[in-house]
Amino acid sequence: MMSDNEIKKEICEIGKRIYNKGFVAANDGNITVKVNDNEFWATPTGVSKGYMTPDMLIKVDREGRVLEGTWKPSSELKMHLRVYKERPDVGAVVHAHPPTATGFAIARIPLDQYIMPEAIISLGTVPIAEYGTPSTDEIPDAVSKYLQDHDAILLENHGALTVGTDLLNAYFKMETLEFYAKLSLVARQLGGAKELNCNQVEKLMEVRKKMNIKGRHPGFKGCSQEVCTCRSKGNEQESATYRISEDDLVRIVTDVTKRVLEQYKEK
Repeated sequence: MMSDNEIKKEICEIGKRIYNKGFVAANDGNITVKVNDNEFWATPTGVSKGYMTPDMLIKVDREGRVLEGTWKPSSELKMHLRVYKERPDVGAVVHAHPPTATGFAIARIPLDQYIMPEAIISLGTVPIAEYGTPSTDEIPDAVSKYLQDHDAILLENHGALTVGTDLLNAYFKMETLEFYAKLSLVARQLGGAKELNCNQVEKLMEVRKKMNIKGRHPGFKGCSQEVCTCRSKGNEQESATYRISEDDLVRIVTDVTKRVLEQYKEK
C-alpha cells in the first residue's frame, strides 16, 4: 500500500503527463486517488496540472469535506466521489480534455466501433454521457448511467473520464482512449473504419480474460454478419445467436436512412 507522500508524488507526476501530452490546457482537468473507503487525495482548483506540487493536494472524505490541505478542491470533485460510491473497485479517477476524444464528445459521436485490438481488450466501446453543467450534480448523474459497464466515458461537449484500479491504470486508459479516437478520426477521413468480425473480437475477449484485466468492460456489441454469436457482457460466458432476415435488414436500413435524413433537415 502506498503512503500518502507516495500518492501525492504520483498524482503530480500524472498531472505533468496529461499536461505535457496536451490532454489539458491551463488549469483544466482533475485527478483523485482513493486512500480508503472514506479518504481520497484530490487535485486543487485553479492550478495547472503541469505545475502542481505535493503540498497543493487536498485530502477529502467521501462527502467532499476537506481533511488535510489548505487549497480548495476541484469543482468536479462531485463526479469523482460518485464514481467511488458506485464503483468500490475503482482506486483512481482521471478527468481530462484529450483533444481528439473530446472532439468526438463535442460532435456527439460515441467511440463504439471495434477496430483496434488494444482498445477492444482494455476499453471496449466508449459511450457519451449526456451534457451537464460543470460543478453540479448533473454530470455525476449522467456519468452514473454508464459506470457499471464502462471504465472510459466521454462527457458530452466537455471531455473524458477514465477510472482504474490505481492511478497509472486510470491514466493509461486515458492514453488509450485518445489514441483510439485519433485512429477512428483518421479512418473516417480515409473512407470509414472497417470493424473486426465476430470471431476476431471473440478471440480478443478471450485474451482479456486470460490476461485477467481488472475493471468493467461493455462486452461485445455484435456485428453485421447474418449469423453472429456475441457476448452479452465482457465477463460473462453466456452467448446468443442472432439471425437477421431480409425483411428485418430492409427495415433497419430504412430506419437508419430516415434518421440520417431527419438530422440533415434539422441542420
